[in-house]
Amino acid sequence: MEFLQDHSIQNELLLIFISVLLGLLIGAEREYRNKSAGLRTFILVCFGSCLFTILSVKIGVANPDRLAANIITGIGFLGAGVIFKGDNKIDGITTATTIWATASIGMAVGSGYVYLSLLGTVLVIIILSFLSYLQSFIDGYHKIRDYRITTSNAEDIERCKEIFENYHLKFLMVRQQYAPGNLATTWRLTGKNNNHEALIKFLMKDDKILAYQF
Repeated sequence: MEFLQDHSIQNELLLIFISVLLGLLIGAEREYRNKSAGLRTFILVCFGSCLFTILSVKIGVANPDRLAANIITGIGFLGAGVIFKGDNKIDGITTATTIWATASIGMAVGSGYVYLSLLGTVLVIIILSFLSYLQSFIDGYHKIRDYRITTSNAEDIERCKEIFENYHLKFLMVRQQYAPGNLATTWRLTGKNNNHEALIKFLMKDDKILAYQF
């Protein structure tokens, strides 16, 4: 009986060690990219999910899924804490979903499905690291960016449209703000990234463009 207990404890310690290692691998990638949730966060998420899953099996013998189900709720609150609104978009969603995926990996380890957790870790790292190159490739051909361009009068609005057409950028007027002496217009421009870069260089040299921001 004691041998079986010792064997069970050794297995559980091994599972916890594996969860820490897998959390470290994912956390290292997020730390390398200087994200809001880094190395220690992902280690603790994976380890905690693993430990809670082990406990749910041991404590909730009649209904082992009750404690494990609450892991998902807790991870939801944690993920919400890393999502914030940037200037033109919502940031932190990828980090939040990575926390969610890491918790599932920890639960897989705690349940004894080590092969699933290893596969999940590999897939997460591939998605985070290698698919970023695919994202950059797509942005190169279809970049959407909001520009706030300040001109001296309303006549320059048509000039801005001509400039966008010259640089092969689709445009949409989002909002306008007028003050004595200047007119600030926000444009949503879509096109190749090279065309955006060429437009920026032109805006810096154009005397009729008082200011721009993106």
